[in-house]
Amino acid sequence: MRVISLNLNGIRSATTKGLFPWLAQQKADIVCLQELKAQIPDLSAEMLAPNGLAGAFHPAQKKGYSGVGLYVRSSPKKIREGLGLPAIDVEGRFIRADFDGLSVISLYLPSGSSGPERQAAKFAFMESFLPTLKALRKEKREFIICGDWNIAHKEIDLKNWRSNQKNSGFLPEERAWLSQLFDELGWVDVFRTLNPAPEQYTWWSNRGQAWAKNGGWRLDYQIATPGIAAKAQAVSIYKDERFSDHAPLTIDYDFDLR
Repeated sequence: MRVISLNLNGIRSATTKGLFPWLAQQKADIVCLQELKAQIPDLSAEMLAPNGLAGAFHPAQKKGYSGVGLYVRSSPKKIREGLGLPAIDVEGRFIRADFDGLSVISLYLPSGSSGPERQAAKFAFMESFLPTLKALRKEKREFIICGDWNIAHKEIDLKNWRSNQKNSGFLPEERAWLSQLFDELGWVDVFRTLNPAPEQYTWWSNRGQAWAKNGGWRLDYQIATPGIAAKAQAVSIYKDERFSDHAPLTIDYDFDLR
């Protein structure tokens, strides 16, 4: 089973940059999308159902903002849009597909980099989402939560960690929250189980020479329950083409999706 996660920074923009020809070659079983920046009527037939994949989407109410989606090769038993928390759900940040014994979630955790108000919203999301993360661990199924978590967990996960310790995305409180998920709740950062190397980034600022100098951050994760995490066989970050300011994160699992 191949699972890809990608923050599109706008599905219409990513489409013009060659997203769908690349995606057709990947033979993915599930693709988790974040930051659609589009409403359903804005989506072309290709965006709705590309190359044998069926799409499901949870857009934000605000036009041109946020939104998550999934492309699936096998029909899920159920699709759930949103967390049931109105303040979060209006921003289109969570969609879940249930299969036999496995659920896959596309998540877009807020960015706090634009200022104190959005950082407060990010902390509020983290606080509100924690009970869900605890509850999911009690369900008798495996989970993969793909997405842009907007947090670099450790110093190895961003190039310029020293100068970013007071910046959103690498604040001590944010990093401690991720550590709590892994160390206390038993979630697994799947990429790091197979690739412990430095300079494995998934996002680069459009400012300065971040891309040219590989001054990136690892903000995109597949965070999973231990059973499915142990079935991960290969991980990769695709950088040969740029569809967005994020790179696609692909993980192959030894699992038959039904």
